[in-house]
Amino acid sequence: MDIELACELPRVRAMVGPEGPQRPPLVTPGEIITHDTSFMRGHGTYMENNTQVASVAGYITRVNRLITVTPLRQVYQGAIGDTIVGRITKVQNNRWKVDVNSRLDAELRLVNIQLPGGEQRRSSLEDERGMRGLLREGDLVCVEVQKISNDGGLRLAARSSKFGKLSQGTLLGVSPSLIVQDKQRMHDLPCGARVVFGANGYVYVSPTVPEEQASTYTVNFEEVPVDVRKTIGRLRNCIKLLAHHSIMISPTSVMTAYDISIEQEFEIRDMLKPDVMQDVAITTVQAMNE
Repeated sequence: MDIELACELPRVRAMVGPEGPQRPPLVTPGEIITHDTSFMRGHGTYMENNTQVASVAGYITRVNRLITVTPLRQVYQGAIGDTIVGRITKVQNNRWKVDVNSRLDAELRLVNIQLPGGEQRRSSLEDERGMRGLLREGDLVCVEVQKISNDGGLRLAARSSKFGKLSQGTLLGVSPSLIVQDKQRMHDLPCGARVVFGANGYVYVSPTVPEEQASTYTVNFEEVPVDVRKTIGRLRNCIKLLAHHSIMISPTSVMTAYDISIEQEFEIRDMLKPDVMQDVAITTVQAMNE
């Protein structure tokens, strides 16, 4: 009987990529990283008997003399300046609680948002009473991490016109470790949709809206054309299949998968079938490696 492992199949081997020093070493919890005590201990490591040991499963990253282990899967911890997507869970006195795919709900205070009209002014009692008219439970928001408290909670801010309420789109969650680190998180893709790649793993896909028509805290109830809805659905399925195969998610990889799915004439509803997901994922990696 001949047995062939899945990892030895030519198409899967092409997706995994070549072996070599260009691939970061993978370690498991308890595995020894180095006996050299001159290296500094970073996140994901600890010292035991003058030996640096991995505390999580992930990839080793070395920056000068600092060694860290980046987990394969992790809960979003937050970093100041991150652009993220969240969902309002509670409306409280002077603040909103926001689900940001983290251990704790984040906090968005009334004083840290740009009030309607765009004017910079101190929030009043009337503004506080009208908080639910701005954001209520279930609303999606695009915000920025302003501060991290001692207990790990995040304090958010939305003090410019590019932040605020999100509407007329679709949200999906992936592992934060799969989102490519980039200063620019909001991208208007050439296919006619806007994608917000939240650093916390929440990705929001919506129609492209001209900047002059964007409104921070109002919802646009105009009907979205069918072709735009199809584009959003295809992009959503492309992101989902990339995440399913642990492929890094960026504007480049998403558009590559999108173009391939159109070239191969896959229907949107068929893109979540396991065989189609694998075909598109493998072809995407091959195209990006060329």
